Amino acid sequence: MKIVIVGGVAGGATAAARIRRLDETAEIVVFERSGYVSYANCGLPYYIGGVIQSAAELTLQTPESFWKRFRVDMRIRHEVTAIHPDQKTVSVRNLDTGESFRESYDKLLLSPGAKPTQPELPGTGLPRLFTLRTVEDTLTIRDFVEREHPKSVVLAGGGFISLETAENLRELGMQVTIVQRPKQVMNPFDPEMASFLHAKLRERGIKLRLGRSVEGFQEDGEQVRVLLKGEEPLTADMVVLAIGVTPDTRLAKDAGLELGVKGSIVVNDRMETSLPDIYAVGDAVQVKHFVTGSKALVSLAGPANKQGRIAAENLCGGDNRFTGPQGSSVLKIFDLTAAATGINERTARAAGIDCDKVYLSPANHAGYYPGGSLMTMKVLFERKTYRLLGAQIVGREGVDKRIDVLATAIRAGLTALSLTELDLAYAPPYSSAKDPVNMAGFLIENLANDLVRQFHWDEADALPRDGSVTLLDVRTLQEYTGGHLEGFLHIPVDELRQRLGELPQGKPVYVVCQSGLRSYLACRILSQSGFDCRHLAGGYRLYESAVRDRAAAEQAFPCGMDRT
Repeated sequence: MKIVIVGGVAGGATAAARIRRLDETAEIVVFERSGYVSYANCGLPYYIGGVIQSAAELTLQTPESFWKRFRVDMRIRHEVTAIHPDQKTVSVRNLDTGESFRESYDKLLLSPGAKPTQPELPGTGLPRLFTLRTVEDTLTIRDFVEREHPKSVVLAGGGFISLETAENLRELGMQVTIVQRPKQVMNPFDPEMASFLHAKLRERGIKLRLGRSVEGFQEDGEQVRVLLKGEEPLTADMVVLAIGVTPDTRLAKDAGLELGVKGSIVVNDRMETSLPDIYAVGDAVQVKHFVTGSKALVSLAGPANKQGRIAAENLCGGDNRFTGPQGSSVLKIFDLTAAATGINERTARAAGIDCDKVYLSPANHAGYYPGGSLMTMKVLFERKTYRLLGAQIVGREGVDKRIDVLATAIRAGLTALSLTELDLAYAPPYSSAKDPVNMAGFLIENLANDLVRQFHWDEADALPRDGSVTLLDVRTLQEYTGGHLEGFLHIPVDELRQRLGELPQGKPVYVVCQSGLRSYLACRILSQSGFDCRHLAGGYRLYESAVRDRAAAEQAFPCGMDRT
């Protein structure tokens, strides 16, 4: 059996190695148009910033090592230009010699990946304008930075690659501005959770131009002018386009394969396309989202590698199935870690899912053990069934551990209430006896048992201030004087029992504390004393971050960028 694979990164390389482990006699030919195979896309920004010192560290395998270990014929700098399904051949061009030829196959696997979204805007071909997808792109950018010593950069887009590149260029001392059409970075996060990321980026000197549209680029001497809709342009020494990625499916379209969302390749759960003996994997394929069941594009390395393995099994006569991605991801932003799994609230609402959520701000380990830090967690669940839908966490140490536990719980079909039962490892340097994941379950259990009711940060300012409700802040005096919601009476939670007489009977009570714990305790006191009580989910800390971020985004931004 002869298997031809188009694309030698992630899914394609994984499939090639797996096929060889399953079938020692198969002839395996991989065509990769770049000069590298099996490279670490996610590490590319860190080479630009010098965190990864050697370009060789970006490549997990070479054509030579693949042949030596797996007897896979890896042909770099070879571009497949056409697929001929009726003849079971592909047309190939050697990019170094210009030679064109045809290669036959018994089975064909497409792993073309996705290409950086290139909007049809004036000036996209300027020499100081870059995209970042391949090792060659990375080498080009790093060479430019080392040769030209640029002092300023504009990044168009606010996703993973943009933020990682922004951090690395900022660490090199460059002035960095991120321009993003949506009003937040990192679409997997809901706005209030993204506010913590915005605050960190601003703290580190990165300027955010959110809710702005790029209309084109102009050469301005040795700089680039970034044209913005309805605003003065920005000027920078270089520009990186990181608007997103688009499935690279021209070959599939020309061959007559069925296409789906954004031109992606339609596959079944065996990774088979609409034509016999042709499979497809990775960023170019349409999949069924594990949580919503809807058609989706998920451009992440984990699903691509899993799909490559599954396709390899089926190419070799097996029957393996891909059950869909859930979008688990993690990102380093300076000293913060941001992670998400499943769907966010915006996606749940759009899918018609009746969802609810809890927020909590636990420490990453036992409070009495030195060096702890807070994380902010949002856990989303279906209201009636308590099906786990997703989670978002922002913090420092321990974020990745908790998101992986929640991702596993979602994949295993556990309900939100089951989080209380998870038996997780505990020692003071690593966790608390009640792990943050357990605590999320306890919060949801309290809602389920009607022990507490919530209101949310975006409802706080709309609460009536006419005396028809009682507004109560139960933090310490120092916290209260440091900033509080307008119209909220201050009674510390530890004084509440003695001062219940200060609260008028018969009026709903809305309670605020710093993170949501003390307001919950206050509501338990008040509810058992006859008051109708709700507390602010996530507390003043979440409210302040979200509202401050909104205010920062609305502030006037100086035109242009410094040239120094």
